[in-house]
Amino acid sequence: MSREAEIEPIFARGDRLIAVHAEDQARILQRRQEFKGITDPAIHSQIQDETAALNATKLALKLSQKYQRRLHILHLSTGIEAEFLRENKPSWVTAEVTPQHLLLNTEAYEKIGTLAQMNPPLRSPENNQILWQALLDGVIDFIATDHAPHTLEEKAKGYPNSPSGMPGVETSLPLMLTQAMAGKCSVSQVSSWMGTKPAEAYKIPNKGLIKTGYDADLVLVDLDNYRPVLREDLQTKCGWSPFEGWNLTGWPIITIVGGNIVYERGKLNTEVRGKALQFGKN
Repeated sequence: MSREAEIEPIFARGDRLIAVHAEDQARILQRRQEFKGITDPAIHSQIQDETAALNATKLALKLSQKYQRRLHILHLSTGIEAEFLRENKPSWVTAEVTPQHLLLNTEAYEKIGTLAQMNPPLRSPENNQILWQALLDGVIDFIATDHAPHTLEEKAKGYPNSPSGMPGVETSLPLMLTQAMAGKCSVSQVSSWMGTKPAEAYKIPNKGLIKTGYDADLVLVDLDNYRPVLREDLQTKCGWSPFEGWNLTGWPIITIVGGNIVYERGKLNTEVRGKALQFGKN
């Protein structure tokens, strides 16, 4: 939906958190017609351009402020959105960014084609730097993955028939810890962005901290060694990553869910299962 009249009743009624994928659908549909017939996947970032993202973020924030409604902006992708939020974001609004939007940009289309296609799209390199600074400054609150594990067969259909999205869960922590080891941020910041802050934003009880009474959901990582992202090593069923070949550290060695070891040095214990999360009211 793009029309304010359609969206406003959602903000006007209820009190639960509203999480938005902020893109102006009307503008996108118009630009699809303008660029119709172009099969280069790089056009995706022009069709779903920065203005489409900013328009939707501005509208969501306007309605959030009007009704004092808790708002979360999913996978922020542009510098202009980040700078708009820097000046206008109230305390009850949060935002997230993906490692893809921090570390990849439009140059990826030339290297990996439709594997770089996602929504919102990858942006220019300049946006990477602005998003990083917004994350470091707290304008963006935490990291998310927007995990969309489309298969290689689906991605091979060619643009615009190829689906948007890429796998992100498995590589997210090593990607961010590699940035920490390179001095871009700290390990404690990564822990906060990927553990504490999401739990706080969604009011998930007993998560996000190592603390008496909290669930023992922990991951132990190796920060001494690096290894490349290889398709054959991935657990995701889609079997690929846009970061293939990247040399990363911080790979999980042991993963503990609810006090039980579910993963240890390459071996999964499929008998261990987590529990459905509970979300408090915002």
